[in-house]
Amino acid sequence: MTGTIDAMMQVCLNGSRTAADGVAVPLTPESIADSAAEAVAAGATDIHVHPKTPCGQDTLSPRVLAPVLSAIRARVPVPVGVTTGAWAEPDPAARLRRIRDWTVLPDHASVNWHEPGAEETAALLMELGVGVEAGIWSGTDGAERFAASPLGPRVLRVLAEVTDTDPPVAVSSARALLSALGTAHGRPVLLHGEDGGAWPVLRLAGRLGLATRIGLEDVLVLPDGQRPGSNAQLVAAGLAEYAASRAGVTRDRPGRPSGGNP
Repeated sequence: MTGTIDAMMQVCLNGSRTAADGVAVPLTPESIADSAAEAVAAGATDIHVHPKTPCGQDTLSPRVLAPVLSAIRARVPVPVGVTTGAWAEPDPAARLRRIRDWTVLPDHASVNWHEPGAEETAALLMELGVGVEAGIWSGTDGAERFAASPLGPRVLRVLAEVTDTDPPVAVSSARALLSALGTAHGRPVLLHGEDGGAWPVLRLAGRLGLATRIGLEDVLVLPDGQRPGSNAQLVAAGLAEYAASRAGVTRDRPGRPSGGNP
């Protein structure tokens, strides 16, 4: 089962992965652009990327971000977003200085609401005309902070990010996180998991009709346990899994009981 979905399918190209995670992880502007183009051809409608220094570290440096965004936009017409995670710039004040120095702006950027300086980072991005994805992680007070935020109604979307990697626990955590978010200031929700929880949470997103994402940032195996050769393979598999879940179809997979959920 293949084809498009009603909700957005974002591709998360690399995340904190490095070359040690496999040759498929795109790290340079050229490889990132190639991977983005292949993923969009496979059906991705939005891109999330972590620009990398030459040594493979996430960064908010304008000297790194500009060529990555330019390379992607030369290949695909879909929106492109970046991370502003604290690991890329731990000091909140320095993070703001980095963002003010950006010479090429992304279409959107994720802001993790549980991190110090989240409100200030989101406010600056909005001032610059950059859409904000509010990253609300399970196991944090992000949902509570976001509920009280005056910026909540102005974000582009909410990223409901499930950090539990055990498949059954991830689904339960996803439902708890969605419950904690409630109406989420009326903003659209993109639900996703990671590693062992990535595919179960994607299927839950399908059943609920929510936007979702998939890519090498979130998972390094296909639903059948095989290693993917590219982000495009993950996107194609994600579209198939989403469509099957949306239609109420279950399929046997290695290590999964027949007819099981999720």
